[in-house]
Amino acid sequence: MSATARPPVCLSIAGSDSGGGAGIQADLKAFAAARVHGTTAITAITAQNTVAVTAVEAVSPRMIVEQVRAVVDDIGVDAVKIGMLGSVASTHAVAQALDLLSAGIPVVVDPVMVAESGSRLLDPDAQTALIELVIARATVLTPNLAEARVLAGDDTLDGEELARAVHALGAGVVIVTGGHREAAVDLFFDGARLVELSGPRHPGGAAHGSGCTHSSTLAARLAHGDDPLSAARAARRVASRAVRDGLRAIGAGAGPVDVTGLRPSRT
Repeated sequence: MSATARPPVCLSIAGSDSGGGAGIQADLKAFAAARVHGTTAITAITAQNTVAVTAVEAVSPRMIVEQVRAVVDDIGVDAVKIGMLGSVASTHAVAQALDLLSAGIPVVVDPVMVAESGSRLLDPDAQTALIELVIARATVLTPNLAEARVLAGDDTLDGEELARAVHALGAGVVIVTGGHREAAVDLFFDGARLVELSGPRHPGGAAHGSGCTHSSTLAARLAHGDDPLSAARAARRVASRAVRDGLRAIGAGAGPVDVTGLRPSRT
């Protein structure tokens, strides 16, 4: 790339994690590792570490929209990743902000509902708004097993039945990530084909921020021009390595993933 060439630009619309493991902070690290320029619209500020989320303060809906507008008007956006929304008001603001994007810009939605520590990050009454206003406009939706079952309204589903039920909510592609499934297999479903994306499980790794890293890497690959399945394969590989190399010495709880190579030794 020449010095004057514009790199792909990804916009993360998500919450801030003061511990640096997930949210906006994880997204920016994943964007940098994928060689795209990362921009942000912060939806909420969390007081968070590896053990717990101790406080959450929402950013005003107007400010959410204006952050997106500022990025779109000057810098441009090649792909969007949406993470923590938190409330009905924030969800409505993000839906309004999506109208500022040019047609055809891919949108990856990671339906953040619960933090790795177990703290709830989506108000119960915001779920309907999330489905109707945001998920229905998603190019790719990336729930984990628990999130997919909540969205489907059935905590017994798994496999193709679950992927089909979530896909019926309107996203172009659904990827049920495998980190919480019995087998470490992501399920990719685009309405016509179900593809299993397998890989190793790393029980000794550190997984805080793995979902954010996966969805942000996927958005970055879409910004580079990959098709959704190729992007999903790349995101699966990157997130798996980031968990394997996770920073287990950071904090007393679930340490953050390492997508940037901070840990000096590799196995």
